[in-house]
Amino acid sequence: MAEFTYEIVEELGVLSETTRGWTKELNLISWNGREPKYDIREWAPAHEKMGKGVTLSGDEAAELKRLLALVDFDSTDEETRAC
Repeated sequence: MAEFTYEIVEELGVLSETTRGWTKELNLISWNGREPKYDIREWAPAHEKMGKGVTLSGDEAAELKRLLALVDFDSTDEETRAC
C-alpha cells in the first residue's frame, strides 16, 4: 500500500461522537502536500487513526451546502425530503 501524508490545516467542527470516543469531523486537510480540501471522516481521539471518509473540493463543498439548504430536515416523509 502506498504511503501518504496529511496535515489537518483547520479543524472546522465535530458532527458526532461514538461511544468509543471516535469523532466524525469536518476538517480542512492537505493530503500529500496538496491544496487543502474539505474532509468528513471519523477520527480516533488523538487523530492517530482515521476511518474512511469523503474529501471535497471547495466547489463540491459549496454545491453540497446548496443541496443541503434545499432539504427539509423536519419532514418525516422520505419523498418530501428529496431535492
